Amino acid sequence: MYKLTLMQTSTVHAVISLPLHSRMAYDNNNTVSYMPPLTEETTATSNPSSPLPFDLVVEILCRLPVKSLLQLRCVCKSWNSLISDSKFAKKHLRCSPKDFTRHHIILDHTLNQKSLISHLKSLIFHLKFDESVIMAYPLQSVFNAAVAATITLLEYPLNTQNLVDFIVGSCNGCILCLDIDQSSPLLWNPSTRRFKKLPSLENPLLEEEDCHYYTTYGFGYDHSTDRYKVVAVFCYECDDDEEDDDFYYKTQVKVHTLGTDSWRSIQEFPSGVAVFDTGKFVSGTLNWLADDSTNLNPVIVSFDLGKESYHEIFPPVTRELVLGLGVLRDCLCIISDPPDRFADIWLMKEYGNKDSWTKLFSMKMMEEVELLYPNLLHISEDGEVLLVQLREKLVLYNSRDATFKTPPIQDFDSFMDSAVYVESLISPCSL
Repeated sequence: MYKLTLMQTSTVHAVISLPLHSRMAYDNNNTVSYMPPLTEETTATSNPSSPLPFDLVVEILCRLPVKSLLQLRCVCKSWNSLISDSKFAKKHLRCSPKDFTRHHIILDHTLNQKSLISHLKSLIFHLKFDESVIMAYPLQSVFNAAVAATITLLEYPLNTQNLVDFIVGSCNGCILCLDIDQSSPLLWNPSTRRFKKLPSLENPLLEEEDCHYYTTYGFGYDHSTDRYKVVAVFCYECDDDEEDDDFYYKTQVKVHTLGTDSWRSIQEFPSGVAVFDTGKFVSGTLNWLADDSTNLNPVIVSFDLGKESYHEIFPPVTRELVLGLGVLRDCLCIISDPPDRFADIWLMKEYGNKDSWTKLFSMKMMEEVELLYPNLLHISEDGEVLLVQLREKLVLYNSRDATFKTPPIQDFDSFMDSAVYVESLISPCSL
């Protein structure tokens, strides 16, 4: 195993491309190896004074950012073949979570005049007011004022006026988006600009009268089968024929496995209905906060993507309002609302183990900060939490001095959707 630092792109360019042919192989851990053994001929470079074996070249390349790798595909055929290989993409992905510079936040805004003038200026002069625009920022620029908040204007793959209705979430660098009618999911890698339109999902409730409904989605990866899945939960309330002023809850759940061309119906939710929020992906499961009118205590419904079965997870608090569900440090977390001016953030350090719930800290509630239905996005090493309130405003909470502030990238008076993603070469088209 080579231990090396990231080399400059100019140095990488000096490394000769070597024919792949049958030399590239992977073991069960997707570790790259090359057969037959390297020889002087196969390790020769365009610069004879600094020969590098090809496996070392691979170790260097997998530590480069996606943008550089996309450019380096033009160096030679073998590099193009290597960088385009799905197993190299997985190796590169394993390095990405360790590198904070490869984490980004994506924001979907509806523009207004103030947004245009104060933030983007001439960058989006060709867009009209009240249209949507999608941008990405380095996540480190949110927490570190010394890092420039470089804007990347992303072109949504489908040239539609309204762009996306909302962003479901990200997994391994791919983001699941939905159009305005919530029936046409799209899997998109903003780092590579590759996308895949998934089969349309017909809503079985459209023809029913006197039925109020909504659909919530989840997107995640099943490690046991190496497959990605999308789960759609139709939640609706129907009038009780015997009681004019009463109603009852129902759910219908469908699953789409990437690589297939259809949706499958599975059993409905075991408890209540999903709160109108996306499923949170943790440890091979999707998790929704469920609301049940017969039970005052909240419950988390967990869906195992491999077994396609449900189980319930009870929060560590009872008789308290659970404001939101999220993922921090790859762990399931909640924000609860005790009967005082504080909101508690709890982390489930070992997924599925109820005894592993740990309170990280309490946030002092400020009058100007509304924490109803917050979306927890990220927590820094020193305890700063980035969250979104009411899909309208980014808020950064510092647990050390109990203060709130607006991140430097935030200067919008508009509807906003958001997600944090990590750079990757994973191609939606190959899933």
